[in-house]
Amino acid sequence: MNFNLQLDALRSAYRDGHTTPRQLLLSLRDKAAALNPDYHLFIHLLSVEELEPYLAALDGRDLDSLPLYGVPFAIKDNIDLAGIPTTAACPAFAYVPERSATIVEQLLALGAIPLGKTNLDQFATGLNGSRSPYGACPNSVLPEYPAGGSSAGSSLAVALGIASFSLGTDTAGSGRVPAALNNLVGLKATKGLISTGGVVPACRTLDCVTTFTATAREASQLLALTAHLDPRDAYSRRNPLWNDGSAFGAPRPFRFGVPRARDLEFFGCPEGPLLFGDAIDQLKAMGGEAVELDLSPFLEAAQLLYEGPWVAERYSVAGELMEQNPEAVLPVIRAVLAKAPAVTGVQTFRAQYRLQELKALCDQALEGLDCVLTPTIGRPVTLAELAAEPVLRNSELGYYTNFMNLLDYAAVAVTSGFMGNGLPWGVTLFGRAFTDQYLLSVADAFQRQKDSSAPTTVARNDRARLVVCGAHLEGLALNWQLKQRGARLLESTFSSPDYQLYALAGGPPFRPGMVRVKDGGVAIAVEVWELPSSELGSFLTGIPAPLGLGKVQLADGRWESGFICEAYGLEGAVDISHLGGWRAYLETRG
Repeated sequence: MNFNLQLDALRSAYRDGHTTPRQLLLSLRDKAAALNPDYHLFIHLLSVEELEPYLAALDGRDLDSLPLYGVPFAIKDNIDLAGIPTTAACPAFAYVPERSATIVEQLLALGAIPLGKTNLDQFATGLNGSRSPYGACPNSVLPEYPAGGSSAGSSLAVALGIASFSLGTDTAGSGRVPAALNNLVGLKATKGLISTGGVVPACRTLDCVTTFTATAREASQLLALTAHLDPRDAYSRRNPLWNDGSAFGAPRPFRFGVPRARDLEFFGCPEGPLLFGDAIDQLKAMGGEAVELDLSPFLEAAQLLYEGPWVAERYSVAGELMEQNPEAVLPVIRAVLAKAPAVTGVQTFRAQYRLQELKALCDQALEGLDCVLTPTIGRPVTLAELAAEPVLRNSELGYYTNFMNLLDYAAVAVTSGFMGNGLPWGVTLFGRAFTDQYLLSVADAFQRQKDSSAPTTVARNDRARLVVCGAHLEGLALNWQLKQRGARLLESTFSSPDYQLYALAGGPPFRPGMVRVKDGGVAIAVEVWELPSSELGSFLTGIPAPLGLGKVQLADGRWESGFICEAYGLEGAVDISHLGGWRAYLETRG
């Protein structure tokens, strides 16, 4: 039994009666059992008896009452599923939780069904998927390559057609590297957006729960369903409304950062530069403007993750076991954590100070950009290369990923092409915290290209656009109110020819009123500014009557937020529409 397991397709299959959750899940369990000896993707595959309570919970339930009705998913084995051992790929560490992780509880309540616990690099320390006593996870396309880690089994569950989606975790790239190597979308949402309650920490201050899906649209759907503040998780954060599910859509023209040539590293791979160049061209074809970006402060931040004191944070989880039973921890993991006990408090604070300095530089670099494009990995490495030089090759895999969580950015990995040997090759789109749905929108457009089924709504991020027509124009009396809020000018343009412009009574400052009319309208010269969404409220409350914010149509048909004037405010006003704009009117006043 083969079904398209993507969320919408599976829902249609259930609705049309082509299968039932019980039929599908038992079939997928058999498939997983057959593949597991070769791929080592499941540490614990749920038995038929263990699956039954989840299937029985759907009996008599209406398909439309549960957004994830009967959707099969897999769980990385550092995320708790009640009654099933959590091992973190270390048998001596294993425990049986009484309660599932918050994210798992959410998914179960939405109707999803867990197939099992997936393999990982031990204690989520690694980016390759070969550091596990349960066996190395080969790539889903070419078995001489790794699946990528540490969320190796989770990526394979989706890539091999066993689960609709899977849960992973990401501290240094574990939710993105496996996506790149297995032709998937890997979403590393903003820290705290998806609860880590019930997750074995790697670095608790940095850890994120991630999802693997076939498409960016599915990742958007899952994020919208699960991004909720969790009292159980002290690091949980509230999702701002500009980043809810309605923010997913079609991106309008945007600016994206591209690392300088000197910052790019492909580790001798001749195909990487060509494939990355193709990805840049694809974004340009979508309406993107490429802007050169100095990646050096980002890369310096990345070095802190393993060369700085954050390795001690990892030790706080596995250290006691290492001390009591060293052989229980894999040698390569022991080697990574060996220097942790010598880390001092002074070193820790100095590293935090340097990280904050680097974050200030990196945040400044992102100003004026909607997102940044990088390769996800410089080049793929074979399992043989990993065996020969495990630390070096693993470090190479993290070149473009290690800084994201330290700097508190959102990121999504998406396939952009295929290498000559057939291995997937991908890029990562990253941006400021809480721009997750916007990044997924760009990734979705990247996947679809000329697909006519693309969303018709406009994607949103953490920036709001504002049309101004009077005293807030560049260089005029009230423009400072925009600039003090971090606004920048996007374009000078015209409204649609449906407006009249009036010089309002009173002042200073002298102000115009722009009114939409059915007949006798003209095009008015305007500017489009962009400012942080968090600043829009304070700007709005400072606008005096009779002006307010509403929707203004531009010459190209777009509707944007902008200044409008209530009708009563036109008493004593002078019609200056024939001049075509406020600047032209000011020139007549001398």
